[in-house]
Amino acid sequence: MRSAQVFRLSMAHPGDLSELDRLITGGAVRAAEVVAIIGKTEGNGGVNDFTRGYFTQTLMALLSRHLKKPAEQLVHEIPCVLSGGTEGVMSPHYSVFCAGEADATPGAGSSLAIGTALSEPIPAENVGRRAHVDSVANAVRTAIANAGIERLDDVHFVQVKCPCVTVARAAAATAAGKTPLTNDPNKSMAYARAAGAFGVAVALDELKPSGFEDASLLSDFSIQSPRASISSGVEVESNEVIVLGNSPHWSGPLRIAHRPMADALDIGAIVDVLADLGIAANPQVSADDAARIATVLVKCEPDRRGRIRGNRHTMLDDTDINAQRHIRGAVAGLVAGVIGDGRIFVSGGAEHQGPDGGGLIAVIAHQKKGGA
Repeated sequence: MRSAQVFRLSMAHPGDLSELDRLITGGAVRAAEVVAIIGKTEGNGGVNDFTRGYFTQTLMALLSRHLKKPAEQLVHEIPCVLSGGTEGVMSPHYSVFCAGEADATPGAGSSLAIGTALSEPIPAENVGRRAHVDSVANAVRTAIANAGIERLDDVHFVQVKCPCVTVARAAAATAAGKTPLTNDPNKSMAYARAAGAFGVAVALDELKPSGFEDASLLSDFSIQSPRASISSGVEVESNEVIVLGNSPHWSGPLRIAHRPMADALDIGAIVDVLADLGIAANPQVSADDAARIATVLVKCEPDRRGRIRGNRHTMLDDTDINAQRHIRGAVAGLVAGVIGDGRIFVSGGAEHQGPDGGGLIAVIAHQKKGGA
């Protein structure tokens, strides 16, 4: 059987992989078992946020040194999903997902299962269109199969990093006689996230392939996946997929649970997902239970209707601070206040990911002996 481990590590700057290096050197982590990374860097989270690429480059150089493989090869094998922007109380950090063999027999219940996949490169003219949706859906199916998850209901969180259209990519496509959906890199990121969410929904049978058109993306917000977390950036050309769920074919003490967040004030969803894992928040998680939490993953979105529970918000009207920075800081404060830890992954841009104007939260935690 396989067994998963998750290490949540802090960083002093976007290129600081010293904690992972120490774990590998000390034998706590086998470099060959590192299968994925999800983390938060202190950039702006926008098109020109190069902290994500800086971290990825440093990570691949580190693993290359330990594995004796070219970094150029590893970048096409290990999904590294970084979300820029650590506003408010969020602390820059990264979670290292490891998968190895374990001496165990089936029948002891379900444990955290991890599956990954990378698609073929996405041409600029396909970003945000059905071809992009199909590519994500196929990669998610591959990752689910790699994880050995047999029931789609056992999938709790699907992280996808999608490419976006830069000015240069748009120009190259146009010169080749192709027409990108948009030449605006920021709009392209939103369309890419929407395509990723639709692809996850199709792969998880939440959405039929005949149930949408290209025009549905960023338009029909009744279409959403409460298990999709999508990011977009210039540092990737393919869709990078990480599937997290529970499976009886995996052993170990870790389990994952998720809940949709109805809006940016939905503290109940945070309390409920912790309760699913046997962790109480009264009103904050105890130090002992906080130590059981391996990682926290959140998606959020400024309500595009301009109101939260009937009251007006100004996030969408602020020309000084991007709305995604507002919402990341707000939701991070809400979640961290319950968890008691600022090392939480809070990513904005939740189009079609969880309820409109809300998002989702997933938590991975160590089970207590005898159950959650």
